[in-house]
Order: sequence, then structure tokens, then C-alpha cells
Amino acid sequence: MRGMSGTDYGHLAYLALLLAAIGGYFFVSHRDQLGQMARHALLWALIFVAVIAGIGMWDQVRNTLTPMQSVSGEVITLPQQADGHYYAMVELNGTPVRFLVDTGATDIVLTREAARAAGLPLDSLVFSGRASTANGMVRVAPVRLRSVTLGPVTDQDVRASVNDGELDMPLLGMSYLSRFSHIEITGQALRLTR
Repeated sequence: MRGMSGTDYGHLAYLALLLAAIGGYFFVSHRDQLGQMARHALLWALIFVAVIAGIGMWDQVRNTLTPMQSVSGEVITLPQQADGHYYAMVELNGTPVRFLVDTGATDIVLTREAARAAGLPLDSLVFSGRASTANGMVRVAPVRLRSVTLGPVTDQDVRASVNDGELDMPLLGMSYLSRFSHIEITGQALRLTR
């Protein structure tokens, strides 16, 4: 990174002088309203700080406002979200990954990111299978997950596939959901009982 040249210092001094002149004019022309202007400036500064804080804390706020999955005894409850879907936090090989519950999917279908999070070696995946999706045919790589945990339920050596196409998030399909003895949708919640 180069240092500032004499020309840069000149431009900076000119800009500072220009801002001082504009600020001075504004101050003189509105001197009888300085108290009100100070209050307005403070209000805008507080609004700015609140917006920045809100952006920084959005995930915490969203988690507070959005109903999350819960466990009661042997029943795992997944509340319906604002988009009408059900989502589940599932641990793949000990790493939590958010899934879309999809009764139209045959298997557990992983994105490349979810496969990476689960510790699967992406460079050695063999995309030997094909799957029909809403976006057409895609290549898939069959994999085995050491463990899949949803709530208090852990399954070992679970079959899944990694999608080679465009997929927004992993899908929790019927090969996994059929492991539960009872699946029920009531009162805007999906309940799974093992």
C-alpha cells in the first residue's frame, strides 16, 4: 500500500476546508435552531446505531421470534415456518445441519456444503447415480453417514446421497422419515414419534 503524496494531502486539505465552510454556513444560518438540530442529529445517530445493532443481532432475534423444534418424551415437534415448510436441525456425524423436511424426496439428500460439514471427502465422491428433481435430472453420489441425530434419536450407518446440482438446502426424505413409527401434522406442527 503506497503512502499519501503531496497531491493527496492537498485534496484532503481542500475537502476539509470545503466541509468546514459548508458546516460554518449551516451553523451561522441556523444558529437560532441549534437545540432542535442537535436533537435531530442525536435522533438520527440513535436510529443509525439501532439499525446496525439490529443487523448484527438478526440471527438471535429471528431465533427468538421463529418457533424452533422441540422434544417432549419420544415426540419431536417441528413447527411450521412462515414459508409453510418444516425444518429440522439434524446432527450429521456430530455436526448440526439445517434440513428441509421433504416427503417428496426418497432419501436424505445433502448439498455439497452439508456433506463437507459432515466430514465427507468431497474430492473422492463418485456421482454414479441419477435423481429426478423439480429442476430435472441431477447426478448424485451415494454416501453413508456414520450417525444421524434428530432430537433424542440417533441412527448409525445411514444411507444418503450428495446432490451434484443446484440445491438450496439438504432434504430430509422418506428413507429417514420412515424410521419413525408415527408421523403426524396437526396444529401447524409436524410431530415425529420413534
